[in-house]
Amino acid sequence: MPLDADAAYLALAARDARFDGRWFVGVTSTRIYCRPICRVRTPKRENCRFFETPAQAEAESFRPCLKCRPEIAPGPGLAWSVMDASRTLARQAADWLDERAASGDAPSLADLAQRLGVSDRHLRRIFQAEHGVTPVQYLQTRRLLTAKHLLTDTRMPVSQVALASGFGSLRRFNAAFADSYRMSPSRLRSEAPDEGLAAGGAVTVTLAYRAPYDALRLTRFLAQRAIPGVEEVEALRIRRTLRAGAVADSAGWVEAQFIPDTARVRLSFAPELASASARVVTAVRRWLDLDAAPQTIDSALQQLPGDAGLRLPGSLDAFELAVRAVLGQQVTVAAARTLARRVVERFGTALATPWDSVDRAFPTPLRLARTAPERIAELGIIRTRANAIVALARAWPDLSPSLTPHQSPDRLIEQLCALPGIGAWTAHYIAMRALSWPDAFPPNDVAVLKAMKHLFNSASQREVETVAQAWRPWRAYAVLRLWNSLEKTP
Repeated sequence: MPLDADAAYLALAARDARFDGRWFVGVTSTRIYCRPICRVRTPKRENCRFFETPAQAEAESFRPCLKCRPEIAPGPGLAWSVMDASRTLARQAADWLDERAASGDAPSLADLAQRLGVSDRHLRRIFQAEHGVTPVQYLQTRRLLTAKHLLTDTRMPVSQVALASGFGSLRRFNAAFADSYRMSPSRLRSEAPDEGLAAGGAVTVTLAYRAPYDALRLTRFLAQRAIPGVEEVEALRIRRTLRAGAVADSAGWVEAQFIPDTARVRLSFAPELASASARVVTAVRRWLDLDAAPQTIDSALQQLPGDAGLRLPGSLDAFELAVRAVLGQQVTVAAARTLARRVVERFGTALATPWDSVDRAFPTPLRLARTAPERIAELGIIRTRANAIVALARAWPDLSPSLTPHQSPDRLIEQLCALPGIGAWTAHYIAMRALSWPDAFPPNDVAVLKAMKHLFNSASQREVETVAQAWRPWRAYAVLRLWNSLEKTP
């Protein structure tokens, strides 16, 4: 549906946060574009042009606002519906470009088109129709906004910012930045505030989300499953390690702290991850579900109990999550956590972090692939699950291509179910969190069946699935609400 400029102007005048990241306003008198929540004086209607993406604004020679910072705005949300296949494909293509933006290479549209099952000509056409710019323009804007983010929030050398943002050379970066923003990177840095910058070599950046956000519920979920030594949750602060290969080539650590009154997250991560800054930021946004549109999701789940702003916890390490899913088969959350701790203590590696309580990295797929199942079973893990973990680790190179974020989960689920010891529930749960699949609905989930019986008197999985059709494409959030409802049920 085309953007209604008059309606958008009313939302702009009200600074309605529900539209943050959904569209941007360019002011013709200043040639600057802003988020709808920008606190500057509302411009005159005749001076406003509205764009669905930053790429559209920058293609029309508007520059990002230094005050509201379009580069930290939440994303538009995921498009999993297949009601409009072309739109879904165009958004999947944009997600893929977002993931590849920091790689420094020139992503092949032909490869992407083949992955999506369409011709590259058709892909370019539907991409232009959906996003209003070419894939090349979209990619350039993503890289420039990443660079602006790092220049504003960190003191990384400009040359390192250039590489971390996906520019192959400092010369190309300087030229692109000056051409688009009419200033040099060093000038932008000189105008950025000094408060809140990284200390001790760590990289610190700001991320935004749409309120409401039930941060206490999300941190509680993660705290209940946190593996000692790998992850630690304190109130609204999460600290954890990252093994090499999970997000970046190097191992490191991350810390995320929610600042609810500002609808922002303060993210810090190890200097060893600086060169992968864009990938880290993208992974954290998905891990904490920062791009969700809570009003849309909550309105679809009105039948279910629960507070507003529930988020779907993702994962920073898909392999770790997959192993944990196997360990959690038919045992309690606490028991699965104990088993995971034992696996980390025996097969994980030491990792230096700023905190004594977070000092171990989860074992790599290669390490567990080379481990005899008997050694895993010695930790109190039944033999079938030990075999499943080794099979999962050995198959990981083949599974990884299906774990690209925002992919359709069907291929991954099919591959997982072909492995010994992994059934439909485990495969769907892995897809739910590793792919951030918002419509996941793990079959025959005991807790879901119990909650559905209590709330809707559903007597079978078939009846449960029939009722759940009304919650598509947000059934994963429905699963979380159903799980949470049992905490209040006598």
